Amino acid sequence: MARPPQRRGGQVGVFGALSHLALAVWAILVIYPIVWTFLGSFKTNTEIFGDHPLGLPANFHWDAWGRAWAKAHIGQYMINTILVVAVATFFTMLLSSMAAYVLARYRFFGSKVIYLLFVSGLSFPVFLALVPLFLTVKNLGLLGTHTGVIIVYVAYSLPFSVFFLTAFFKTLPTSVAEAAMMDGASHTRTFFQVMMPMAKPGLISITIFNVLGQWNQYLLPIVLLPGDAQDKWLITQGVANISTNAGYEADWAGLFAALSMAIIPMLIVYIVFQRQIQSGLTAGALK
Repeated sequence: MARPPQRRGGQVGVFGALSHLALAVWAILVIYPIVWTFLGSFKTNTEIFGDHPLGLPANFHWDAWGRAWAKAHIGQYMINTILVVAVATFFTMLLSSMAAYVLARYRFFGSKVIYLLFVSGLSFPVFLALVPLFLTVKNLGLLGTHTGVIIVYVAYSLPFSVFFLTAFFKTLPTSVAEAAMMDGASHTRTFFQVMMPMAKPGLISITIFNVLGQWNQYLLPIVLLPGDAQDKWLITQGVANISTNAGYEADWAGLFAALSMAIIPMLIVYIVFQRQIQSGLTAGALK
């Protein structure tokens, strides 16, 4: 009886060591700037530009956090961002899950064309549509409003969400949906009460990706929320405004504090939902 081929331990060991080394280098490149930014928010300008800019602060000063929150209005911008992202993510997930379910489960005339139109949105860079978006939102009377930003966020988040969820819904068993239909459940009830709970891992993963992408969006808010609507700015605009004024006001600690406020919420979201994101991305391949 022939023995199955065995892997060479030396080659696997070298590849594994190189992989771990590459991951370690990547982790340092990602984590260190975040830690340095966080520590810089507790320093004075002298410590930031002194002989040891990479060292720990002599004393942890919280003044910069207070200035960024109140004087630079980061608190208001954060509240605006939470509102916009929450509403935009809700409608993105609702519409994309419904569209993806129909495209994955039903065959009708033009279904492939509709799916390709959604997918084609992934290849369209956002900066190419800034002028048409500005004119469209302005003509609708929504320029300088959160409603206009939410509508655009939903539109630009739909292609990736539909693309991912369509593939995910195709992996779910059809027998469960057929049994629900035989028991008298309508298409709507089958989707919301049967299929959506089964698609929970994928829905959570895409929700987190949409939250991260919309929270960090800068080009769209700066076009749709101009300077005369400063009270409705989002957090990326607030951080950019502090960055512009930092060179004149010499408040670099305040800039680092504002950056930390923008980073920490998304870092917490990713840490809390890390397992759900990983399970959602691999569920389709394991079914």
